[in-house]
Amino acid sequence: MSGTAPIDAARQALVDERRQLTLDELAALAALPDDDVPALADAAHAVRVAWCGDTVEVEGILSAKTGGCPEDCHFCSQSSRFDTTVKAVPLLSHDEVLAAARETAELGATEFCLVYAVRGPDERLMAHLEEVVPLVRRETGLDVAVSAGILDEAQARRLEAVGTHRYNHNLETARSHFGEVVTTHTWQERFATCQLVREHGMELCCGVLLGMGETDAQRIELLGQLREVGPAEVPVNFLDPRPGTPLADRPHVAALEAIRWIALFRLALPDVILRYAGGREVTLGDLQEMGMRSGINALITGNYLTTLGRSPQQDVVMLEGLKMPIGSLSKVI
Repeated sequence: MSGTAPIDAARQALVDERRQLTLDELAALAALPDDDVPALADAAHAVRVAWCGDTVEVEGILSAKTGGCPEDCHFCSQSSRFDTTVKAVPLLSHDEVLAAARETAELGATEFCLVYAVRGPDERLMAHLEEVVPLVRRETGLDVAVSAGILDEAQARRLEAVGTHRYNHNLETARSHFGEVVTTHTWQERFATCQLVREHGMELCCGVLLGMGETDAQRIELLGQLREVGPAEVPVNFLDPRPGTPLADRPHVAALEAIRWIALFRLALPDVILRYAGGREVTLGDLQEMGMRSGINALITGNYLTTLGRSPQQDVVMLEGLKMPIGSLSKVI
């Protein structure tokens, strides 16, 4: 097939036949010329509406424990192994977390994610989470997500018991590329935590970070691995190179390439909550509305963990202009 024929076939498979695309079909779409990207994006939007509707889920995130992380994720300015401007900050108090959650709720957001720069939670952090997760839920009505690194089975069970709605643990990149960007823990350890999250009844939020030197083939590999772990939500991050990290000199992903891969993630994972996440501002610039019409149906609004995003009000105005209502989403089963 040539031209837009593969795109038309993909749309038919997903919208009319409700059939998942094979990895070979996705690889063929990844190889289409740049001129076909708008048509690819249009197909992905049609799939998003057919499988998930037009609602957009808005989430705020809070770095509740910043810096000083012992891991060496080469993209991360919070690692204690790199000389960056981000220094270790103590765990935020309950009052500080609650104040941030209330600000998030005022935006119309439905999800609030607490993020901790740790390898995994120790007992002090677990005790903190067992108090703060129900506190935020009770006082704001927000669904509460947690991101606190690698879990064991007992920790997963305890987090579910206090009402954690989602747990975020990113695969980040394909298994074959992981050792190029992290050496202090393995891809398999991440995958195992993702499995624990699902086994203990929490929704899994499992994101990716594009632009770390991975090949197109490795991105397709990653799509297959995401299918294996079965996330409810997939945040799509684009590398925003941080000074002092090993990836500081990598270029930004080109805007059209970003649109292509947003569309491909939707076509590969038609029923997930596909969330705009870190790097969208520097990567897409004025094309953020196009990204929303390329398969995205959720976004993180406001600032990210250690970098600035655009104002939440800008996102609200964008969604109003696109006639995309804000609401709560769960994965379509």
